Amino acid sequence: MPVVDVDPDELRQLTGHTDKDDKTFKQDLFGLGLEFEGETDDGDLQFEFAPDRLDRLSVEGVARSLRYHYGDDRGVYVPDTNDPEWTIEVDESVPDERPYVTGAVIRGVDLDEAALESLIQLQEKLHATMGRGRAKGAIGIHDLAMVKGAPLKEGAERSITYRGVEPEGDTFVPLDANDELSPAAVLTDHGTGREYADLVEAYDRYPAIYDELGLFSFPPVINGRRTEVTTGSRELLVELTGTDQWTIDRMCAIVCYALSARGATIESVEVEYADGASAPEQYGSELVRPNLDIDEKSVTHDRIETLLGVEFEPEEVVDCFERSGLDATYTLDEEVTYEVEIPPYRVDVLHPLDLVDDVGRAYGFDNLAPRYPDIGTVGGRHERTRLEDAVRTSLVGLGFEDLLNFHMTSGVANYDRMNVEPGTDVLGGGEPVSITEPYSEEYTQLRTWALPSLLMLLEGNTHNTYPQDVSEIGFVAERDETENTNVAESRHVAGAVARRDASYEAAKGRLQSVCDDFRADLSTPPTDHPSFIDGRVAEVVIDGDSVGVVGEVHPAVLVEHDLEVPVAAFEFDLDALR
Repeated sequence: MPVVDVDPDELRQLTGHTDKDDKTFKQDLFGLGLEFEGETDDGDLQFEFAPDRLDRLSVEGVARSLRYHYGDDRGVYVPDTNDPEWTIEVDESVPDERPYVTGAVIRGVDLDEAALESLIQLQEKLHATMGRGRAKGAIGIHDLAMVKGAPLKEGAERSITYRGVEPEGDTFVPLDANDELSPAAVLTDHGTGREYADLVEAYDRYPAIYDELGLFSFPPVINGRRTEVTTGSRELLVELTGTDQWTIDRMCAIVCYALSARGATIESVEVEYADGASAPEQYGSELVRPNLDIDEKSVTHDRIETLLGVEFEPEEVVDCFERSGLDATYTLDEEVTYEVEIPPYRVDVLHPLDLVDDVGRAYGFDNLAPRYPDIGTVGGRHERTRLEDAVRTSLVGLGFEDLLNFHMTSGVANYDRMNVEPGTDVLGGGEPVSITEPYSEEYTQLRTWALPSLLMLLEGNTHNTYPQDVSEIGFVAERDETENTNVAESRHVAGAVARRDASYEAAKGRLQSVCDDFRADLSTPPTDHPSFIDGRVAEVVIDGDSVGVVGEVHPAVLVEHDLEVPVAAFEFDLDALR
């Protein structure tokens, strides 16, 4: 989940509640769904929250939510925008893979160190979440005083051009560099370029943004040093490029709201797609941006009361909406229906249930009274749950610490760091169940096995003493076309022994004890697995079926996880013990 660093002094200033202490802020933000995670060395508060409220990726967004929570602000707020003086022309040479652009001009911004750090954090967090690691959308922020716009046409004072450039074409000085580099050289010779090279290296032409003086931005990779933003910058150019116009428009809106909270003025820009350029079908070839249009959705009074279990007067519901930063009106027909206006930074409101959630948070989930359902049924433990509990008890009795890890992970953690190739027949090598629109690079697929989760836990636990024996019974999945859902789901049992004398025998001994508890016949013929040491790894065969692997973890895997003690581990399918 995203973690945001919040300067408490900045929070007090932006909310106007200078009398509130850090403890009060933590409690109030917990009620809004932001969980306190700790403090940085600089004294900033760290909050973790679900990645739906992307407008809270900065202290400005967090402060806005608190002001609504405290009743200082009500209803929808849309900042005023001045008429455009700048034009972004989209040339037909722009790569088809990244055709769209949006932007805004920011006037009168006061950037001290704290404000600049907050802006950079917001940019990075939006890249990692909504921008899909800059693949779907990337933000460039420039010192407008250093951008030289030539007249494009009569009536437009200044312009910049979004176009394609040959890999070895025009040069510029990127951020954190002193020498001029071509785009191709940036991808090979610059640290940031190497990090994001995979986004554009397959293109015939690279995306680039030019002003009168030449190339000054290489999206989505890096900006030019000439237009670098500093605490002395007072006017900014915000430009976003990407693969989806709606996404970059919403990212731009979030940035504009954050800067508006600092007292800045928003100025529109014109976006003109040339003949032959891939203009967004929904919007046409001439746009005025940023897009701060208000969205509308409806929800019935009955649905709100049914889901929350509270009887409301319509005026109470309207009050809850307004204290959530929304506007609402209602009609009295056969049933009360609310028409709700949603500001452009609320990218999370996609369904009427999201509106019900806002009413519940404004009312206070702590104020909801528990009640019994109308249907009387008698529940019981599922057979699989009883088996899990029995195996868990056996593992705890052997000295293992029981864990509960996330079912979602990344390809890097699931495969690369374990020396496993996807699509192979070793344990954990199955084809992944990928998330089509992941909000974070850390959670792009369902895990195919549980052992990587245990090693990541050990990696984050090196500050504690050894021995460390950990185990988990958890969900895993991989693609399987023989299943009617094309996904094979199962529960795996995994255990890891981390200590100076960890050995194959230590892992197998515990595995044998678990099998003995369930009167299961265990055999361990030799096998090969890239995550384990050759000659110190075996197949787990229970009652004649091959169901897992046991052995000593390979040194390369240990080094990858910064582990300095040996680790022996096992993993097998829970159903083998039925």
